[in-house]
Amino acid sequence: MTPAVTAAVLLAAVTHAGWNAIAHKITDKLVGFTLIAGGGMLIGLALTPFTPAPAAAARPYLVLSAVVHVAYYVLLMRSFRLGDFGQAYPIARGSAPLVVTVLAAVFAHEVPDGWAAAGVAVSSAGLCGVALWGLRGRRPDWAAIGAALATGLTIAGYTVVDGLGVRASGSSLGYIAWLMVLEGVAIPAYAVLRWRGRTAALLRPYAALGLLGAVLSVFAYGLVLWAQTKAALAPIAALRESSIIVGAAIGALFFKERFGAPRIAAAGLLVVGIGLMLHAG
Repeated sequence: MTPAVTAAVLLAAVTHAGWNAIAHKITDKLVGFTLIAGGGMLIGLALTPFTPAPAAAARPYLVLSAVVHVAYYVLLMRSFRLGDFGQAYPIARGSAPLVVTVLAAVFAHEVPDGWAAAGVAVSSAGLCGVALWGLRGRRPDWAAIGAALATGLTIAGYTVVDGLGVRASGSSLGYIAWLMVLEGVAIPAYAVLRWRGRTAALLRPYAALGLLGAVLSVFAYGLVLWAQTKAALAPIAALRESSIIVGAAIGALFFKERFGAPRIAAAGLLVVGIGLMLHAG
């Protein structure tokens, strides 16, 4: 992983945590995700005339990724309904990198060397530390934890699918544009069918905030897709999940959720893991 790839993924982590915080802040989760997904679809439609169409080999990956992303949105909405942002977000994101490592080895034939494997393991330990600290002193809410873990599995799934798809596409920008179009249809369509004549009235109060979330979402994932054309999937997945540290800080600053020394220690482990992955590069 080069410094440029590392910087791009870290920037993606910050913007990703930002749009997730926006989604959590909007009380009605269906409203929030309708605006974010629908806004992403509009951005994708605006980009398609100016970007190369993905190569034919990438199209099955696009369709599969869109399906997995819809499942991800549904599970993430449920996680945010059931758990605190500072708990649901770390569990969802922290459970993904090790699964990505296994899937990338099987499907992309990317077996990490010793340094990269150590970096992923140490980073994952830091991420899991943040997640476990969110449970400290409280009785576990197994429904919230289960939804967050299931969300993590969908994250791992679309990470590998999109890693393979964007490499086959010939254009990371064209791939993200068409992905936003395909994945952005389902949730707004469901919302319109459910709300019918009330749709505009429900969306209007949060439109600006939700569309900001959409811009951040597209920008964050576009950076990740570009990075996946330049480096192995597992280290990128682990580095991207540094958004958990940003998410924990957002939870403390804006949602009055405790941060604490253990999360600082987890952030330190994440930094060590990043150093190991850079050494591998």
